[in-house]
This record gives sequence, C-alpha cells and structure tokens, in this order.
Amino acid sequence: MIAFFSWGGNTKGIAEEIQSQTGADLFEIELVTPYSTDYNTVLDQAQHDQNIQARPEIKNQVEDFKQYDTILLGYPNWWASIPMPIASFLEEYDFSGKTIIPFCSHGGGRFGQSLTAITKLAPDAVMGEPLSIHYSGGDSLTDDIASWLETNKISTR
Repeated sequence: MIAFFSWGGNTKGIAEEIQSQTGADLFEIELVTPYSTDYNTVLDQAQHDQNIQARPEIKNQVEDFKQYDTILLGYPNWWASIPMPIASFLEEYDFSGKTIIPFCSHGGGRFGQSLTAITKLAPDAVMGEPLSIHYSGGDSLTDDIASWLETNKISTR
C-alpha cells in the first residue's frame, strides 16, 4: 500500500508515479479540518502543530489494514520533520512486523528528522530504504522511483 499526505501536490504526484509502476493500493491521508491553501498560513499552522505535537484527525480510514505487509509512506518535509497528519496515521494503526518505506518531498531539507520521528512512532516496524525527492522530482522522477523500488525489492508491473 502507498499511504501519503500531500499539501501542495508534490507528494501526491510522487505517490501516483509509484502506483503506476507498482499497481499498489493508494491511500491519501485526508484531514477532517484541512490546512489552509495559503502557503504562508500553512507554514505557521504546520509549525504550530509540531510545537504542540498535535494529532490532526484523519477523515478517511484504510480498509483492512492488516492485509498490508509493506507501506510506502509519503509526506512532505515540514519544518525538518513529518507533518503531524503522518503522526496521526502512524498512531492509528498497528505497524508491528510491517515494513515502512518512506518517501519524502522537500525543498532542500531532504529527510530532516523525519526518519527518526517515524521510528519513534512505529518502533515495531522495519524501515526500508527511504527516498527523498526534491519538490516534484523533475525529469528523473520515473527512473529514481524505479531504482528505489528495485533497491527495496518492491515488484513492479
């Protein structure tokens, strides 16, 4: 399964490319109360949520989460870590014995502290080789994803 949170569309585009190469189920993490569509406002909201360790309520649910052994988890790097909706998602399901393979869109900060945050929130999961994508990935996105999937031994179509 590919689970992702996307605000500006970069992470969604990456998730959709992963799905086109793998055929995996796609799950977009959506919030009951979405963040602002204004960039400067969302920066403030994201920083505030991190400062108070908020857990925004997710409006949709994964059907039969137990069926998935591997979760490709996508998110933008917000303030050098995961967006708090990812924390909500990781706390909502039991990741014991599952493999989480992170992919992160960023504007230059790569993973920041996000991998540490994921490990703390899902300590009983195994973490695969992560992928960081600058913004939307550019012309090399398809090849970068193909190589990453191969590294993680994820079957493709």
